[in-house]
Amino acid sequence: MRRLILISIIILTILTPLYAAQPKNVILMIGDGMGPAQVTLARLSCGSSLNMDSMKYGGLVKTQSADSTITDSAAAGTALATGFKTNNGMISTLPDGTEVQTILEAAQKIGKATGLITTVSITDATPAVFGSHIASRKGQADIAPQLIEHKIDVILGGGKVFWIPKTQEQSRREDERDIIAEAKSAGYSYVDTRDGMLSANGRVLGLFQLGGLTTESPEPTLAEMADKAIQTLSSDKDGFFLMVEGGQIDYRCHDNDAPGAIKQTLDFDAAIGKVLDFARSKGNTLVIVTADHETGGMTIIYPDKDSAEKFKVVFTTKGHSACNVPLLADGPGADSFTGVLDNTDVPKRIAEVWKIKGFACK
Repeated sequence: MRRLILISIIILTILTPLYAAQPKNVILMIGDGMGPAQVTLARLSCGSSLNMDSMKYGGLVKTQSADSTITDSAAAGTALATGFKTNNGMISTLPDGTEVQTILEAAQKIGKATGLITTVSITDATPAVFGSHIASRKGQADIAPQLIEHKIDVILGGGKVFWIPKTQEQSRREDERDIIAEAKSAGYSYVDTRDGMLSANGRVLGLFQLGGLTTESPEPTLAEMADKAIQTLSSDKDGFFLMVEGGQIDYRCHDNDAPGAIKQTLDFDAAIGKVLDFARSKGNTLVIVTADHETGGMTIIYPDKDSAEKFKVVFTTKGHSACNVPLLADGPGADSFTGVLDNTDVPKRIAEVWKIKGFACK
């Protein structure tokens, strides 16, 4: 009996850190435009399970915005970042103009390091909602300096046109502010190549294209950016919050480009695999995968009778739809992310597992 008790104590000692109720780190992964059909199509195309299929808990997320049944990325992102509904086009700002705290800002207040990663412009709606506040998503030139002012530790993506002075070729600014120079003065290492990113230390700003990324070599992949961010942010003894966006699933579905949607979803899933490897090796990281909305009204049907194809992809729109989107979670606190949730519930539940009081309160 004494030996059995001793063995039980040893097992509990080993397993308790792996299944701790409160995660040290949270990684929120957003597949922009990724509905259930996009995930299914990616799985069918590769003929095997996806990395995201291994996640232990799941559900669905409702996406409607404050002023529309069909949301845009700004309003949906605001809900995922702040726990509040807002009108389409608004960035972490309510319809009455009130700026509301984001889960990234709340994480900083409890000492966490923070990061934002995307394959589109880093000032585009989804990353912007976590680190800025502005009435319209169109003001990307005004979003850029806010990301630096908020002292986000890792910023990786595209959209250099919004960071360079108006006199520089292809700038989309209307002033002579050089936000890259301001970032350097604030202590950031600035990089614009994969090799530069891999060798950077400390706070890093990486802008790899004037606009959205090509998502092709020699750029860093989304998985490589996620890995770099994790390596950098893990040095913080208090843990970190990281948002990783697969931003171009949306682009390809707006174009009704099924092969492109497959590629972008698989790229996103590769990043999920990299994140899960880290999370499961440490046992202290909550990983959440969801989407802001579905794009394209995609469905998968049987092909025509005489077709050699195994299935056929049909798009019903070139815009967004009102479909619910997937919700997956793994790691400590993952059991809080099940069932059919509103998008505003996601950051609220992150705040709950981190025991942050007063989040999503005006």
